[in-house]
Amino acid sequence: QVQLVESGGGQVQPGGSLRLSCIVSGITFRTTDMTGVRQAPGKGHERNSSINKAGDEVAYADSVKGRFTISRDNTNSALFLQMDNLRPEDTAVYSCARPMSRSMWPHSNRYEYSYEGQGTQVTVSS
Repeated sequence: QVQLVESGGGQVQPGGSLRLSCIVSGITFRTTDMTGVRQAPGKGHERNSSINKAGDEVAYADSVKGRFTISRDNTNSALFLQMDNLRPEDTAVYSCARPMSRSMWPHSNRYEYSYEGQGTQVTVSS
């Protein structure tokens, strides 16, 4: 049984930081790229970050570039998203997703995710 479990969300003021975690089980984590995605009310599903299986190549959406950092720990099957200088428009449910093998880098097509977690809520407001 494949599970992707996110944690670390919460409410933060604009300019603040949060660190999200995603613990993955049921797949061989070190052999797969991973993506960070978010869904905001009234907005579409957005891939915000991607990391390759080795953790030495990353890609970010323009909306988060320079503020978000994705990383991974293959020993512990964990994915992390460090979010700094948060803005109100970053308010969303944040999830991690595992792309299908046919998905092309940086895995922006949500219909090519084989697994996605339930997500954790991030709210940025004063």
